[in-house]
Amino acid sequence: MLFFIDTADINEIRRALSWGICDGVTTNPSLVAKTEKSFSQIIDEILAEVDGPVSLEVTATDYETMMEQARTLHARGENVVVKLPMTPDGIRATRTCAEEGMQTNVTLVFSPTQALIAAKAGATYVSPFIGRLDDVAADGMSLLSDIVEIYQNHGFATQVLAASIRHPEHVADAARIGADVATIPIGVLEKLFRHPLTDVGLARFMEDAKRVPGLD
Repeated sequence: MLFFIDTADINEIRRALSWGICDGVTTNPSLVAKTEKSFSQIIDEILAEVDGPVSLEVTATDYETMMEQARTLHARGENVVVKLPMTPDGIRATRTCAEEGMQTNVTLVFSPTQALIAAKAGATYVSPFIGRLDDVAADGMSLLSDIVEIYQNHGFATQVLAASIRHPEHVADAARIGADVATIPIGVLEKLFRHPLTDVGLARFMEDAKRVPGLD
C-alpha cells in the first residue's frame, strides 16, 4: 500500500518525507485555504519537494473550465494528478484527461456505482471518503471493500485511494481490504508509529543499557 500525505502544508510534507514512508501528496481547496498562501505558491513548494504523485484539485464545476485548469495544472509537472469531482462534467473531464495522457483522481466518491463510473472513464485513482461516511453512521469500509471487489472482478486499472482517514484503524482496515493507497493527515500518520508497549519496552531497554559497560 502507498501512503500519501493529505495536506497542503509544506512543513508537514517535509516531515513525512523525512520518515521515508511518504509516496505522494493529496490536496484540496480546504487544505490550501488553511495555509493562507496562494495556490501557485503551494504548487511550487510541493512540486519542489515531492517526486511522487501530487493531486491538485480543479475549482471549476463546468467541463470547459475544468479542462482549462486541468491542462494548466498538468503543465506544472509530470507527477501532477488532476483531481476532479464526481459529477457528470467531472467524469467527462476525466475521460478527456485520460485521452490526453493526464493522471486523474476522482474525488468525493460515496457509492460503488460512482466508483464504477470513474473507472470506466479512465481515472487513475478513485477516492472514496470513508471517514465522512462513518461520520453519518454509514460504513465506509464496506464501500471500500465493494469498490476493490468490483475493480478486481472487471480488471479495472484504476487504483483505490482510501480518503478521509480519521484514525490508524482506518489505515489497517484499508490495507486488509486491499486499497492501493491511503491518503493520511499528518496527525494520523504520526499515530501509526505509536503503541504503549513500544514506549514501555524502549524505556526499559534504555534503562538496562545504562548498566552495560561500554554502552554509555
